[in-house]
Amino acid sequence: DVVSSVNPSRERFEEATYRTTRWFDRCLKAHKRPQDQNLFPIVQGGLDYDLRKVSLAQLMERDDVIPGYAIGGLAGGEDKESFWNVVDWCTSALPDGKPRYVMGIGYPVDIVICSALGADMYDCVYPTRTARFGTALVSSGLLKLKHASMANDSRPIDEGCDCVVCQKYSRSYLHKLVTRDPMGAILVSYHNVAYMMRLMRSIRESIIDQRFPEFVREFMKQQYPEDNV
Repeated sequence: DVVSSVNPSRERFEEATYRTTRWFDRCLKAHKRPQDQNLFPIVQGGLDYDLRKVSLAQLMERDDVIPGYAIGGLAGGEDKESFWNVVDWCTSALPDGKPRYVMGIGYPVDIVICSALGADMYDCVYPTRTARFGTALVSSGLLKLKHASMANDSRPIDEGCDCVVCQKYSRSYLHKLVTRDPMGAILVSYHNVAYMMRLMRSIRESIIDQRFPEFVREFMKQQYPEDNV
């Protein structure tokens, strides 16, 4: 994937736009297990819509052998509005009935918004990376377990979470671990991954039950109780 954080030059994104198609053609020739593995090409172009159109047009010529599409070139430090606008453009232009995978997206708010824009799949190191810094994902946002206020807090990370970490360990115990023992990062990672899995399950179920708008409103209300979105 080619993102803007390293070098935002148009020439670099133009090169990626054509290279991603050549790379996909090479991958197709080498792809020997289509019954076991799905091969998604990456729509490139950064924030340049003309390059996005070129990339998408090239890939659409191969649509009959494509099981789904990845949206790349984002999550590289661009502002949120530009990022969401590109995702919106891509999901609107991609064919219906095939999954859309936005690469490198891990913030819960981004996942909810991109799902509203028509994306289906995501990946990111964020849940485990932030756990290594002693930060847990909760329904109200972030819980910083290294903070001194956690030292005598006997509650679990999240009282509404059914993961094994929340069932067995208190904030105070985890506070001690994350400040001195690598096991703390492992336990918080477990919880954070459980949080993300639960979030995706809630998104999927709300869509099936045709109550996704209500889910988004409630999610945002929990994340931003002061309406400071």
